[in-house]
Amino acid sequence: MKKIILGFLLFLTGLGITIHSQQLTRFAVVDLPRVYIAFFRESQAVRDFEARSARVQSDIDRMTADIQTLRASMIEAEFQGNRQRALQLEVQINQRTEYLREYHQLRTAELESIRSRLTQSGAFLQQVYDEIRFIAESEGYSMVLNLKDNTGILWFSPTVDITDRLIQNLQERSRR
Repeated sequence: MKKIILGFLLFLTGLGITIHSQQLTRFAVVDLPRVYIAFFRESQAVRDFEARSARVQSDIDRMTADIQTLRASMIEAEFQGNRQRALQLEVQINQRTEYLREYHQLRTAELESIRSRLTQSGAFLQQVYDEIRFIAESEGYSMVLNLKDNTGILWFSPTVDITDRLIQNLQERSRR
C-alpha cells in the first residue's frame, strides 16, 4: 500500500514538474522586410513603386551618360587648344553634376518615403499581424519579435525564426 501511495506521489510530482516546464516563455523572430519582399511584392502598389524606381534609375543613368559625353568633349577641346570651349563645357558639367546630385537626393528620399508607406500600410500590416498571431498561438510562442527593428537581439536559434512559415501562410491565404 505504501508503495502505491509513494508511486502515486512520485507520479504527481513528475506531472507537476512537466506542467511547470511547459509554462516556459517561448520567443520567435520574424524578418518583416523579407516578408515584404517575398509576399507583398506581387501587389499593384509595389509594381508601381518598382516602375517608378526604374524610371528614376533610368533618368540618373541618362544624366550620367550626358555628363560623361560632355567630359569627353571637354578633353577633346583642351587637346585641340580651344580653351574657351573647354571652359564652357566645364561650366555645363558642373551645372549638370549639381543637378544630378540634387535630383538623386530628392528622388531617393521620395522613393524611401513611398517604400515606408507601402510596408506600413494598414491592410498589409493587419494581414501580417493576424498571421503572426495565428502561428504564435498555434505553436505556443509567447512573444514574436521583429528581427530587423530589435537591436537587442544578439543571437537566436534558426528554430525560432518563423519568417518562412509566415510567408508561406500569407501566400496560401492570398491564393484562396
